[in-house]
Amino acid sequence: MSKESSHTALLWIVATGFFMQALDTTIVNTALPSIAHSLGVRPLAMQWAIVAYTLTMATITPASGWLADRFGTRRVYFCAILIFVLGSLCCASAHTLAQLVIARVLQGVGGSMLLPIGRLAVLRAVSSEQYVSALALISIAGQVGPIVGPTLGGWFVEAASWHWIFLINVPIGAVGLIAVYRYLPSANGSSAPRFDLAGCALLSLCMIAFSLAVDAPTQSHRAAWSLALFMLGLIAALAYVPYARRRRNPLFKLSLFREPNFSVGLTGNLVCRIGTSAVPFLVPLLLQLQLGYTPLHSGLMMLPAALSGAVAKRWIAPLIRRYGYGTFLLVNTVIVGASIVAFALISQATPTIVAIVVLAIFGAANSMQFAAMNSVTLKGLSHEDAGGGNSLFSMVQMLAMGLGVSIGGTLVKLFADQSGSASFGFRMSFVCVGVITLIAALIFRRIEETPTAASAGQPAAAAIPLDATSGGGR
Repeated sequence: MSKESSHTALLWIVATGFFMQALDTTIVNTALPSIAHSLGVRPLAMQWAIVAYTLTMATITPASGWLADRFGTRRVYFCAILIFVLGSLCCASAHTLAQLVIARVLQGVGGSMLLPIGRLAVLRAVSSEQYVSALALISIAGQVGPIVGPTLGGWFVEAASWHWIFLINVPIGAVGLIAVYRYLPSANGSSAPRFDLAGCALLSLCMIAFSLAVDAPTQSHRAAWSLALFMLGLIAALAYVPYARRRRNPLFKLSLFREPNFSVGLTGNLVCRIGTSAVPFLVPLLLQLQLGYTPLHSGLMMLPAALSGAVAKRWIAPLIRRYGYGTFLLVNTVIVGASIVAFALISQATPTIVAIVVLAIFGAANSMQFAAMNSVTLKGLSHEDAGGGNSLFSMVQMLAMGLGVSIGGTLVKLFADQSGSASFGFRMSFVCVGVITLIAALIFRRIEETPTAASAGQPAAAAIPLDATSGGGR
């Protein structure tokens, strides 16, 4: 096989893995009520099937690069696809919510390594001049996943059963395994530096504790449990600071936060994504449980958001060049937050076209929001800090996704229980997560305008990051 053909095969392999991971983050949402009915639980209890997946990805992602260095990119990428497929089979075989959550953890282990290791394989195989174009090609697969995911999930539920939203990964993964074995260059592992297991454990404990604190998995003394878990997460986060100062090669260097836009961007990302990540979870539930939509109909209703997001990507660069990151993110965050609040106004009396317009506005603004947040957070990092900053950024992205789902679901239950109306619970939940998103606008006001990464000589990987959590748009 020629070198050019080998590179093409590599890009398709990585794109397949990215598509599989991106598809899985969206295809589940429209099927949640059907899965809940099959497993005999309340639909809102299904949030743990999503949170378990995102938290697992957040905890494993930092180790992906070290695993590739230690055991070889080809071997680890093959194992990642295999674990993801096995996890998908276990999800389809689950008979209880606990079994599904455990299976989603297994699926998350594989999914956490698909994009980071695939991106690393591309970085090592192609020249720096081809890297940006290669990432652009791979991102197309990530954009297709969220577009077809909700509709495909709804169609599977109605045409067959919810089990097929997981079984679809088996043939895709099988093709990926064959392609990896045949086309991915074989490379032995090297003597990689020692992995910071203690640092990773501290940060993982922090993320898990914060996520559990939002919705403590116990009915007795819930407030006490939530407070204790929150304090545990805070102690773990604070303990990492002196630990990282003493260690020569910590998991994440504290010097990352000397870059002002990284600190502002990371904080703004966390707050903004908590609000926006609740929407893909709550909207399908609202449409099916409150408005009486079928799974397929609710999946089709999510299509305008995905399509408008894909179209809006071309507007990002000219808008940022004209207004700068600070102004753009300030205004766009307000639009995103306001569109989330507008979901609270959707009811059975709302014309379908109005709901479609709101979803399209949210999708377009959200797509631009994530791309701009990704870029402004990472573009100022040096070449030395780009890898660590990107890994920490990915962890925060996935933590925010889990927190968004947990907070959104908890708010619906809280308001519904207090008012006796599930409809009121959904409306107030959208208002609250919309306000959380609007708070991010105040954070983005602190962004310092700097030259773009390309003009400043920053690495392409930092200038045009790929989002591992939701496929290109996020």
